[in-house]
Amino acid sequence: MLPPLRLLRPRWWIALVLLLAMVLALPHPSPDTGLTGLPADGLGSWSVIVRLDPDVDARRLVEGLGGRVQARLGIISGVVAELPARAVPLLARTPGVRGVTPDARLRLSSVDYDAAKDLGSMVNVGRLIEADYLWERGITGAGVGVALIDSGIVPVEGLHSDVVHGPDLSFEGWNGALRTLDTYGHGTHMAGIIAGRDEDWGPSSTTAFAGVAPDARLVSVKVADAAGNTDVSQVIAAIDWVVQHRDEMDIRVLNLSFGTDGAQSYQLDPLAYAVEVAWRKGIVVVAAAGNGGLDDGRLNNPAYDPYVVAVGAVDPRATKPTHDDEIPKWSSRGDGQRNPDLVAPGRSIVSLRDRGSTIDRGHPTARLGERFFRGSGTSQAASVVSGAAALLLQQRPSLTPDELKQLLRSTAVHLPAADPRGQGEGLLNVKHAAQGSAAVANQTHPKSLGLGLLEAARGSVHLGDGVTTLTGEVDASGEAWEAAGWTLAASGEVTWSGGSWAGDEWTGGQWSGNKWADDQWSGNKWAEQEWTGTWTGNKWADQGWPADDGAGRAWSSASWK
Repeated sequence: MLPPLRLLRPRWWIALVLLLAMVLALPHPSPDTGLTGLPADGLGSWSVIVRLDPDVDARRLVEGLGGRVQARLGIISGVVAELPARAVPLLARTPGVRGVTPDARLRLSSVDYDAAKDLGSMVNVGRLIEADYLWERGITGAGVGVALIDSGIVPVEGLHSDVVHGPDLSFEGWNGALRTLDTYGHGTHMAGIIAGRDEDWGPSSTTAFAGVAPDARLVSVKVADAAGNTDVSQVIAAIDWVVQHRDEMDIRVLNLSFGTDGAQSYQLDPLAYAVEVAWRKGIVVVAAAGNGGLDDGRLNNPAYDPYVVAVGAVDPRATKPTHDDEIPKWSSRGDGQRNPDLVAPGRSIVSLRDRGSTIDRGHPTARLGERFFRGSGTSQAASVVSGAAALLLQQRPSLTPDELKQLLRSTAVHLPAADPRGQGEGLLNVKHAAQGSAAVANQTHPKSLGLGLLEAARGSVHLGDGVTTLTGEVDASGEAWEAAGWTLAASGEVTWSGGSWAGDEWTGGQWSGNKWADDQWSGNKWAEQEWTGTWTGNKWADQGWPADDGAGRAWSSASWK
């Protein structure tokens, strides 16, 4: 019979404890989950592909482990999910989980991202173009409205309250839960570049986030859905709306990080006509040159219109001096006659992340922690110039669009190592422009008549539902396109009446000057959703509204990383 434990001599008790401690300290083989490379510190998060039994509730399972579902993969009965690193092995051992495949470890902003050192941060973009020269003098874009025709905006941290939503002309505008919200992710990124601002931002800050014109008013007109789908007619309608409402919101700048490969003469093109009307009404139109590089030998429509400010991208090559800057291969050069007017930073630009949007789910490696996202393209470069235009218009409110364009071109910095055609007059420099002489300027190019084909304006970018494609002289509402009547109405500023454009209802509710209110955005109703919703008002096709059929290319940047 063994003696009671209390009778064991102390040396046996100590030896037993030490033995147990040694056993527990030994490495234990984990179940064969197929997972390797998990960080020993348990920090960070992983993006994984999870295959599941059909009856497993993926969202509940993932969220129960502190993660979130990013996308569903119906073809393999699975999901893409982001989870804390320490939860991934537990997920792999959960009944009903057939397999877990690591995608990539995601970065923690507190560990990896330093805005002061990252040349793609807005802190350094501002310094590169010398926008800080005006910031330090109290010029931050205040009082200047910048219209952003894009995929909408969501109220993320870093976008201040002076944001106005115009009508939602996308195919999600009829869905009250999605109306005006950026389900695609492009518009929010551009908004941050133009006029983002953290509450603690100041001109000398090296850590707080701010766009080029941090106190400008953003006027968002949503035209693209969660797949980036939009039609030229929707963009034209949005431009008409901006023109008609420019005075009440002091809109002086229009950003178009949009383009098609339509090749008809700008003198006939209806989109070119629309931007020229805005220009003649006193709005500086800034358009992305396009991401076609040398492939097509021309700028995108509407950047190819000679009146607007056409912006290409520059790559600083990870250095602050400009002697080695170059034009990325994807930045459109033009045809030798109509080239970019100037260039702005467009490589790996860090702006605001739209969590749960299509771009966010599709490009996890572009994320920088919870707040930021990295993207490259002439879309980003155009947004930088739009912000600069707002600064200069606050400094000199009397500038006409022609005069501002001349000022931007004449004060740009020539880049000795960059493609002469691709850089136009050179790199945007706000300080030079602020100090430069604003000579009287009047462009005398032949004007667009706008009487060409809507179909030709689309180029190769078409909406489709897999059965029917929107082509010909029909707008996105299914109505016949009447070029002659529209051009007269657009010039006379009478295309819009309430929620109707050109006599047909286009909005899911009349615009009412909606600004963000603190109580309106309580909670995260916009975040971490799977943005869904099908427009049912499709007049030109019998099917439900499509997933991406290529139209998203008109908005996408050259890359999201």
